[in-house]
Amino acid sequence: METHKLSVANVKCGGCVVNIQNGLNDLAGITRVDVDQATGVVEVEGSIGREQLASKLAELGYPEVS
Repeated sequence: METHKLSVANVKCGGCVVNIQNGLNDLAGITRVDVDQATGVVEVEGSIGREQLASKLAELGYPEVS
């Protein structure tokens, strides 16, 4: 199991937080998703690669990930 921290642009409201949490939790292998609205940091724990996470975030409308 891995933990990934991604900095995501344009996380501006509670709706963004819920959208990201629900979208990433739909992926197989995810055990935990935390989103910090103030910093835009998304922390994900599970058996999944960083590229898959970035791809899903782009699909959800958050293409700027570092």
